[in-house]
Amino acid sequence: MDRDTSEPRVVVGVDGSPSSYEALRWAVRYAGLVGATVDAVAVWELPGLHGWSAPAVDTDVDEEETRQQMRKELTDVLGADAAGSVRSHVVHGNAADVLLRAAEGAELLVVGSRGRGGFAAALLGSVSQHVSQHASCPVVIVRAQDQ
Repeated sequence: MDRDTSEPRVVVGVDGSPSSYEALRWAVRYAGLVGATVDAVAVWELPGLHGWSAPAVDTDVDEEETRQQMRKELTDVLGADAAGSVRSHVVHGNAADVLLRAAEGAELLVVGSRGRGGFAAALLGSVSQHVSQHASCPVVIVRAQDQ
């Protein structure tokens, strides 16, 4: 990920969940207040790729299509003007690890309270819990409005 160190950066994890969309909105509002840029990071990982069994999914991921889908989601969530000011990144790897690396040197890391996976009754998702304990910058965990 390109890191421009001349201005503050806010990194936000986006996974298509309601809480990640709320985190995205929060990050953009905050960045506007402090004059920061926003890096929206979507992470993809193939389940089973590193386990004992063969992957249960098609390993032919179209990264360009994924990037286009993310730009569409950013526009749907933020509107065209605000989405145009957000730098989007689609990265392969473990979500928590990728977000921690992306947040190095950032002003703030913003994540949703629960993503697409996990147990619905969990107070925090595994990614938000992990990054809150290991990030090198402050972390804001945002809940979806209906939670």
